[in-house]
Amino acid sequence: MNLDQLASVAQAIVADNKGLLAADESTGTITKRFDTINVESTEDNRRDYRELLFRAEGIGKFISGAILYDETIRQSAADGSRLVDVMESQGVIPGIKVDAGAKPLAGSDGETITEGLDGLAGRVEEYVKLGAMFAKWRAVINIGDNMPSGYAIHVNAHALARYAKICQEGGLVPIVEPEVLMDGDHDIDTCQQVTEETLNSVFGELYAQEVALEGMILKPNMVISGTDASGRADIDEVAGRTVATMLRCVPAAVPGIMFLSGGQTEVEATAHLQAMNADYDNLPWTLSYSYGRALQASALQAWVGKSENVSAAQQALLTRANLNSAACASTYTGEAA
Repeated sequence: MNLDQLASVAQAIVADNKGLLAADESTGTITKRFDTINVESTEDNRRDYRELLFRAEGIGKFISGAILYDETIRQSAADGSRLVDVMESQGVIPGIKVDAGAKPLAGSDGETITEGLDGLAGRVEEYVKLGAMFAKWRAVINIGDNMPSGYAIHVNAHALARYAKICQEGGLVPIVEPEVLMDGDHDIDTCQQVTEETLNSVFGELYAQEVALEGMILKPNMVISGTDASGRADIDEVAGRTVATMLRCVPAAVPGIMFLSGGQTEVEATAHLQAMNADYDNLPWTLSYSYGRALQASALQAWVGKSENVSAAQQALLTRANLNSAACASTYTGEAA
C-alpha cells in the first residue's frame, strides 16, 4: 500500500469545489430509470447515455471523478475510444462500484448486508488495470419497527472496513458509504441518532482493521427527516444537524465527506450542501457531493433516448454540476424548486 499515492488521489477527488458523479447504477436500477423515459435498457443505450455524460464539454470543471458500474468500465464509446479514456480526457478520475448489492441479512427480518467481499482482492487488481483509481461500497441501514438492530449496523460496518482495507492494499482509494435510508416517517432526531450510531461503528471497524483514514473518502447520508415524516426539518436544521453529527463522529484525518443525495430532489440536495458550507467555517474536512439522481435527473429527462437531444442533456448535467460546485464554494444562490 502506497499511502502517499492514496492520499494524493483522495485529495484530488475533493479538490477545487468539485464532486463525484455517481453513474454506477446496476443494470436493474438503470432499467427502472430508463422505464421512466420509455427507453429500452440495452447495452448500447446504457453506453450511449453514460457516454453523453462523460463527454459533456467542461464537466471536469465541476466533477473530479465518476463512479462506474462493471459493465461501463469495460465499454468503449461509439467511436471506439474506451469510456475510461473519454473520462480522463476531461480530467475526470475513473472509479468503480465493487460491492455485489444489499442482500437479506440472515437472522434479521427486513435488514440487509452488502455482499461482495469474496474475490474482492482479485477484482480490485483487475479494476486497477482497467484504469480505476478509487472504489465504492454501499451499506444500507433501514429505520423502521425495531430497526436498525445493533447486529445489522455492526456487520455492515465490519464489511465496509474489510472492503476499505482490501482496496487500499490493492491501490484503490475506498469510498466508504454507510447510507441510513430516508424511507419512512421517522423524524430528524431518529435519523441523527441512527446516523451517529452507524458512523461510530464504521470508524471503530476502520480503526480496528488499520485502514489509513488519509487515503479514504466518506460518503454518508445527510441527517434528514424521513420522506413521509410530518413537519419535515428545514434546510438550516438539516445542515446544522448534519455538521454536528459529522463533527462528533468523523476524524479530522479523513480528507473529505461527499454526501449522497439519497432520494432528495436536485434542488434540495444542492440547497443543503450550500447551507452546510456557508454556515460552518473551519471544518476539518472538505464537504462535497457524490450524487446520482441529483445530478442526472434533468439530463435523463432531456435526453429521452434521442441522439438529437444529447446536447440538451449535457447542458442539463453541466448546469446541475455547476450549481453543486457553487454550493461547495458557498456561492449557490438558489433556484426555483
